[in-house]
Amino acid sequence: MKLVIFGLTISSSWGNGHATVWRGLCRALAQRGHQVIFFERDVPYYAAHRDLYEIAGGKLVLYSDWHDVLGQAEQDLADADVGMVTSYCPDGLVATELVLQARPLSVFYDLDTPVTFEQLDSGNHVGYIGPSGLRDFDLVLSFTGGQSLIELERRLGAKRAVALYGSVDPDVHHPVAAIESYRADLSYIGTYAEDRQPTLEALFLEPARRLRERRFLIAGAQYPAVFGWLENLFFVRHIAPPDHPALYSSSRVTLNVTRRAMARMGYCPSGRLFEAAACGTPILTDTWPGLECFFEPGEEIIVARQTDDVLGALALSDDQLSRIAGRARERVVEEHGAAKRACELEDILDGVLSSKSTQVGRPQSREAARGES
Repeated sequence: MKLVIFGLTISSSWGNGHATVWRGLCRALAQRGHQVIFFERDVPYYAAHRDLYEIAGGKLVLYSDWHDVLGQAEQDLADADVGMVTSYCPDGLVATELVLQARPLSVFYDLDTPVTFEQLDSGNHVGYIGPSGLRDFDLVLSFTGGQSLIELERRLGAKRAVALYGSVDPDVHHPVAAIESYRADLSYIGTYAEDRQPTLEALFLEPARRLRERRFLIAGAQYPAVFGWLENLFFVRHIAPPDHPALYSSSRVTLNVTRRAMARMGYCPSGRLFEAAACGTPILTDTWPGLECFFEPGEEIIVARQTDDVLGALALSDDQLSRIAGRARERVVEEHGAAKRACELEDILDGVLSSKSTQVGRPQSREAARGES
């Protein structure tokens, strides 16, 4: 199967956790014999922090202007099985028009569906969704499930809305040797977001104030100078994806904090939840509807609603934390690995292609028509 994707970025993980998920998924798809071509506008922000230059088994197309790459995009779509446009794609509307004209299976993938609805509800311009909503796509995928899928169909006209959650590549994310400079009793990786700040205050900054003898570490981009820094709070501005396992493996516990809009709609596991679990690190998280579908609270993950919950988690013995982390790692590798997610995507796409072929009398896919796997 040939997939042509128009997205935000796969080449830079700077302030962008989705890049790592894309890399694992594309690698897994290539291993299953599929070809992925990813079109990404080459903007200075990501170019200055680029940490991937090619897609194994696929092709990364960087372009500075849509008109310069239009001919190549048309050519790649001409024999594609799937044309996909993602949320945050800076050329989302013209890419959508091109995909619909080329007539492969048309797919929209929203990587932050609750945030999309939050922007629409606020009256803000959402540059990747046009006046027709999503009704012209054959399939809409969402990084979140639950209510998000209902809203995509009800409010944006999606014909089919299906969850395709984040994932992790266990070949990349696994336990490694600890590094002293990353050592922490509690760590947190995440780009600064104002709507996460109240939760971060209660679950990270206040515990750091109360436990001055403990070491806390925060890593991420766009943090303001006035943040509440403490002597026992250490900051790393950016940790490239290859270094994430070292940070997690150097953390006694790591914290996950969910964006407000995501937590409200639920069924929203971040890729970093899976990364940390795959690295064998005990996870402390805020809660949201559907969390129990991915991790069993108390057995595979520790839920924190207030500061005292964090203090209680940090008071657990190493053996207790190790048991929780071990159970989470087993579950994530089995259920949320990139290879498993690639199979799920393959099944979803084949199902829609089969449905379309029944309706219009065309083969399930070009590979099926040629008798190839």
